[in-house]
Amino acid sequence: MRFLAITLIVHGPDPVTGELKSTNARLREVVENAVLAEELGFDGFGVGERHERPFISSSPPVVLSHIAARTSAIRLFTAVTTLSLLDPVRAYEDYATLDHLSGGRLELIIGKGNGAAQAQLFHVTGEDQWERNREGYELFRRLWREDRVTWSGRFRPSLIDAETWPRPLQRPIRVWHGSATSKESVELAALYGDPLFSANVSNPVEPYEELVRHYRERWEFHGHDPADALVGAGTAGYYAAKNSQDAIETYRPIFNARLELFRKVGVTPVFHTLEDAIERSSILVGSPQQIVDKVHRYHERLGHEVMHLHADADGLTDKQHRTALELFQSDIAPVLRAEIPSRPFPRHGDHGHHEDHRDGTPAPAPEDARHGDPREGSQHEDSRSGGARDGGRP
Repeated sequence: MRFLAITLIVHGPDPVTGELKSTNARLREVVENAVLAEELGFDGFGVGERHERPFISSSPPVVLSHIAARTSAIRLFTAVTTLSLLDPVRAYEDYATLDHLSGGRLELIIGKGNGAAQAQLFHVTGEDQWERNREGYELFRRLWREDRVTWSGRFRPSLIDAETWPRPLQRPIRVWHGSATSKESVELAALYGDPLFSANVSNPVEPYEELVRHYRERWEFHGHDPADALVGAGTAGYYAAKNSQDAIETYRPIFNARLELFRKVGVTPVFHTLEDAIERSSILVGSPQQIVDKVHRYHERLGHEVMHLHADADGLTDKQHRTALELFQSDIAPVLRAEIPSRPFPRHGDHGHHEDHRDGTPAPAPEDARHGDPREGSQHEDSRSGGARDGGRP
């Protein structure tokens, strides 16, 4: 199993102390947490994208570029890139640049995003958000693979023999599809042979298990090898201590503060006590062995190879946060890595990318990358995308 640390960069009062850090301090904390994640041995670090309170994660490419400069090996993820809100051409330019600056360490998790305020900000409606996400991804995908693109759609001006710069370092980049409640994202992932990342945070496992099962069924329907399907999954919180009583006692005020916040904003909690959440949600609170056992139970339902933990302290002290992450890497991750098989993350050079010529002109793309609908010949196309059989899969 592989492990990511992910942040949505929530900017609010500490759930226990009530302290509110400045925006500057909060953003710098995110970068330091990424450096810590690499130091401790996490496989990846992810930054979400949100455009409304209480998040300050409106610009993942900028944050990840700073993290890229402070790290050297950890994979860099978006979680998620909201293509339903973005111009796919501008998103391509940002992320292709970031991929070069990171030395080919970038991976994208895309999704339509959520939240009424950010949808209003970008004039996206409930009726068109999924179509925007699909159209945006199909153009984004072509831009990454083709040196010149002719395209037309509903939501941005058409392109005629358009070039985008810089040309990519990873050809192609691996794109995951974030899935929370809808089959639209699952279908898009299955259609293109891309990996799926289940949110697996707000509810019991059953609805997420149903969506993952649907993904695998549609994956086969579209002609992909079942062995190539790839799933990641989130968790709703993490704190480990050598014995479960200490873990629960430490985490209880954090969980209770979360319940109080739900009440203030009018959200009905799904899990009413910490014990209920430990029993029925993906939250990982307890001793190392209890957490290993729980991840195994979830793996039996989801078959995931990649899992994320929250990168933020979220009410823990800095010392508690670091100690818990160190315990995860010393007592939990090695067991799960050994017991749950997973494919290695791609490294720059595994994708059969081609570099630009020294004079700035692009080298010829592979013939199949320049022509044709990517949905045609899906077995051949899949070998160059998220479910790659040639070493490009994780």
